[in-house]
Amino acid sequence: MVAAPEPAPASEPAPAACADGMVLVDGEYCTELEMKCLRSTYAPQNKKTICHAFAEPTVCVGPKVHKRYCIDAYEYPNRKGERPRVMMRFGEAQALCAAEGKRVCTETEWTMACEGPSYKPYPYGYARDPSACNGDRTYLFPDMEKIGSRDPKLRDAEVERQWQGVPSGSQPRCVSDYGVYDMPGNADELASSETPPPRSKFDNVTTGGPWLDGVRNQCRPKIYTHDEGFYYYYLSLRCCSEPDGAPTDPRAPKQIRRGKPWKGPRRGG
Repeated sequence: MVAAPEPAPASEPAPAACADGMVLVDGEYCTELEMKCLRSTYAPQNKKTICHAFAEPTVCVGPKVHKRYCIDAYEYPNRKGERPRVMMRFGEAQALCAAEGKRVCTETEWTMACEGPSYKPYPYGYARDPSACNGDRTYLFPDMEKIGSRDPKLRDAEVERQWQGVPSGSQPRCVSDYGVYDMPGNADELASSETPPPRSKFDNVTTGGPWLDGVRNQCRPKIYTHDEGFYYYYLSLRCCSEPDGAPTDPRAPKQIRRGKPWKGPRRGG
């Protein structure tokens, strides 16, 4: 009698490309996207045109760049059910991400994760819906002396008075096709700038827009006018990293190009 062959040893599962709590984004970033707005209004308080509906689909008219990276599923501290941490300066955001072996996401990484592979204007589609991603809340006129106070009790009380956000992951429709949550609306987010001067003079941008009325809350637009020391009661962050266990440089692209050394935790830019 011929002995039955021994079963092959069970293979080890392939290691995950990203750390726990992170999502792998692997696809093509569109460098120039043609977007036709079908209906818009002007928000004088913010000097922005708000598009309420775009033609479907958008069309990539520029070169596509392949990107593969890991991104936090939620805003920092990247835990479902918790509030996004706000009052973030760019240097502080970098230090928080670096402490986890990550970095602040670049502006194109943030955009790509939000738009998904079909380049949607909003993670949920082509028509703006502030109920999907917590937008269009009433402006409450913050007391800027308290927001900037060195007295933590005064500062924290005013930040709490201004809070109109929702916990991370509590908006089931506010998720991109890559599986990343809460990108536009709710808390605004910091990202690392890749755009050269004169349009972008600083190492950071802000993206996504906060919960307030008169904000675009789209995936692609960025604000380039805030320097590295800017912080606010609605400003949060999200971390990214290289996939497959590759080392991650905590510096922003412009800092790398300048040869700026990483000095660890610090305040300001």
